Amino acid sequence: MLPAARGPLEILQFPNGSANLTYLLRVGPQELVLRRPPFGQIAPGAHDMKREFKVLSRLWRHFDRAPRGYLFCDDPAVLGADFFVMERRRGEVVRDTMPPALRAHPEAGRRLAVALVEAMADLHALEPAACGLADLGRPDGFVDRQLDGWAKRWTLARPEDATDEMERIHARLAARRPAPSRASIVHNDLKLDNCQFAPENPDRVTSIFDWDMTTLGDPLVDLGTLLNYWPDPMDTEATQRGTRPGLAHMGLPTRAEITARYAARTGADPAAARWWEAFALWKTVVVVVQLHRRWVRGESTDPRMAHIADRAPNLVAAAQLVLDDAGL
Repeated sequence: MLPAARGPLEILQFPNGSANLTYLLRVGPQELVLRRPPFGQIAPGAHDMKREFKVLSRLWRHFDRAPRGYLFCDDPAVLGADFFVMERRRGEVVRDTMPPALRAHPEAGRRLAVALVEAMADLHALEPAACGLADLGRPDGFVDRQLDGWAKRWTLARPEDATDEMERIHARLAARRPAPSRASIVHNDLKLDNCQFAPENPDRVTSIFDWDMTTLGDPLVDLGTLLNYWPDPMDTEATQRGTRPGLAHMGLPTRAEITARYAARTGADPAAARWWEAFALWKTVVVVVQLHRRWVRGESTDPRMAHIADRAPNLVAAAQLVLDDAGL
């Protein structure tokens, strides 16, 4: 149920997102957030607003970094797509530069990175049934569904001039797929700019966004996703992973330090994270190609999408390097 809100309605769009559309709703003094899928053709299973609402309407009671979901609508006559309304949270989001309020703190980069790892570990420690989310996914076969699902998306998005490198990486991943582990609630798109920090405190994540891919599965999928976006001094020009070069100059810890911190907190095997890191890099190639295709078809007017697929060769090279280094 929506909180009481009366007064004139003002609608503003939040910038910076790459896929789902997020709007600020001002109803008198009350502020809410509306989430809906992007316009145009959508890959099967992507941008699942019903799933995101289910997670946020339940998880907030058990995990205070999750904003509360209030209302879901699946009537296409309203907005033309499923959408939901959620609580608005305020705070600093770290993208290409450190916000001045956070920069004022000593070792801000290291501290917010540790805070993110702690938030991830806290999420993975939750019992899905206790959160009312035992039916969110099917942990059995999680790895197979991830591999098969993203391979199908690649088939749909594959450029005509693509080489077979993505298929070869998929084959290597499939041949060395990890054994099933414990099932956790996994965010499935965890990265620094999906988090929010209080300006006075870089030591704690205050909220996490973009829960539309949340499911039950191997918690290392979240660590792999985070490492996929994380900069590292060992990266070369050919294996840089992101579009935010400023991250490399914020004093963030290395990927090895991130992995070690998570392993110390959870007991996870650091070596097991390498498969998930390579998988995340491979998956992100699919994502950037999909986003570029939406721009080519005229379904997105975001100028960033015109060149987002330029990242693909670096991501492919990085995935191959991780697999080679891990002996996979």
